[in-house]
Amino acid sequence: MSLLKKVPELSLDQYTNGNTKDKQQFISDLFTGLKYYGFIIIKDHPVPVKLLDQAYSLCEQFFSQNNETKKKYICTKGGGQRGYTPFGTEHAKGNHFPDLKEFWHVGQFVNEGHEYFQLYPENLWPTELPEFQSTFTNIYKSLEDVGKTILSALGQSLQVESNYFSDMVNDGNSILRLLHYPPIPDSANPNCVRAAAHEDINLITILVSATTSGLELLDRDGKWLPVETAKNNLIVDAGDMLSRITNEVIPSTTHRVVNPMGENKNRYSMPFFMHPHPKAMLSCIESCKQGHVKYPDILSHDFLMKRLQEIGLTK
Repeated sequence: MSLLKKVPELSLDQYTNGNTKDKQQFISDLFTGLKYYGFIIIKDHPVPVKLLDQAYSLCEQFFSQNNETKKKYICTKGGGQRGYTPFGTEHAKGNHFPDLKEFWHVGQFVNEGHEYFQLYPENLWPTELPEFQSTFTNIYKSLEDVGKTILSALGQSLQVESNYFSDMVNDGNSILRLLHYPPIPDSANPNCVRAAAHEDINLITILVSATTSGLELLDRDGKWLPVETAKNNLIVDAGDMLSRITNEVIPSTTHRVVNPMGENKNRYSMPFFMHPHPKAMLSCIESCKQGHVKYPDILSHDFLMKRLQEIGLTK
């Protein structure tokens, strides 16, 4: 049974700048929130509000272009891990009805000669929007830093070495997704929704609060709960990779984006999917074994490729 009836809000500043008692309280609340709810909300974070506003403005500008322009930026390599993915391409695992969305992916930045240079497709940037590259490069790096801080705090509850998560995610295959859910067309299949119920693939997802409501999580009691918070707060959820290495001590959380009940208008959101680097082994954490390990070890890259195939982004 759920211990909570509302997604807990935590102050990141309490952890980064608080005293010892503040830090320990954040660490405890983070673990409890993810374990019993799978979602937490982060306020008082360092990502500049001005940068977030600029990012959403650029999202709107890019997705308002015609399809011919947007399709110039479809990346043919890497399962849609860079550039533009058209409306109706992705579907939830086990659900063959396409989601009613289109999106753009920004990925990790590594230089030629880096060990992952051949595995990470090169980022694409729309020439129509000169500020796009600098804005989303900054957003990517800011959210990556927030993710490292959250994972560092979580690691203390899981009793892993202090560098456990940093070693796993440094130069990780993380993805910033710029999402556009257009108004639902009259011709849409009634079985289709903006994002069907699913779990994320990665360790944690950091979602910049969207422009309109619609996000819901499936709580531990099996009830759908709207996830709403103030503009510019960050919503964090646990993904399949974290569930796997914690032996489901922190379960992956099912969530969805429902079709609008009122005004049928555009919705934009920006999730940052925090992934390990491709050579990271997803192994059960010692403190989570509890006598039985539910999943065999697997390389994070192999797990990712399997899941991308399951959701229709690669063959």
